[in-house]
Amino acid sequence: MKVLFLCTENSARSIMAEALLKHHGKGEFEVFSAGTEPYAVDPRTLATIEHFGLKTDDLHSKHLNDVTNLHFDYVITLCDKAAKECANRVDGTHCLGWDFVDPKTRPEPHAFEKTLQEINERIKQFVQSHNKEKPVSISPTTFYKALADDIRLKSLLLIAVEQEVCVCELMTALNEQSQPKVSRHLAQLKKQGILSDRKHQQWVFYSLNPTLPMWMKQTITSTVVNEPNFIENELARLNAMGDDRPTRVARCCN
Repeated sequence: MKVLFLCTENSARSIMAEALLKHHGKGEFEVFSAGTEPYAVDPRTLATIEHFGLKTDDLHSKHLNDVTNLHFDYVITLCDKAAKECANRVDGTHCLGWDFVDPKTRPEPHAFEKTLQEINERIKQFVQSHNKEKPVSISPTTFYKALADDIRLKSLLLIAVEQEVCVCELMTALNEQSQPKVSRHLAQLKKQGILSDRKHQQWVFYSLNPTLPMWMKQTITSTVVNEPNFIENELARLNAMGDDRPTRVARCCN
């Protein structure tokens, strides 16, 4: 599995992430890092990584253009600027946005050490999640029962169209005022393995589980194609939100 970490300068956060995933991944990942405007690796970054007990011999700053010919399973941006600048420039299956303050701008003492510890916790979660990521086992009966509810079915169809949505967007689209009710349905779909979620800032975004069997994905998407009127009003309400929709990290994956 190939993973690319992106920052603007590729001098601190993305270098830390590269070193940490190589360590925790134990050879299960091909790890790269790059920058949209690369600069020499900050000596404090290397010192912090070495203090953590990891080698720094193969860590150096690279330009995003050096990796645009590769396909990545995960492209992970560690600053919003990189997320915006790398849109449509990287070939990746999944794009994640991790928010970490640049240690060079953090005013508190031991900023680099604190940043490395924060990234380390996220890396460990990522590795643990990957180790658990197996194709979901869901029976046809369970799957079709999940579709036999108006809120759940329309939520799945909207997610298939939009790729990902959050609870507040679904509340608007479905004209449903009860946040607990919508959240309960989404939690049920996630528990069954039909949906996945990711957190960005204060928002939780839901998407179709990438390990969902292909025939189940095709059932959902074919419903959108063959019955477009079924969610026509819901899509109109969603689009009418305009700038009120929660901000996302810019998609940097094809």
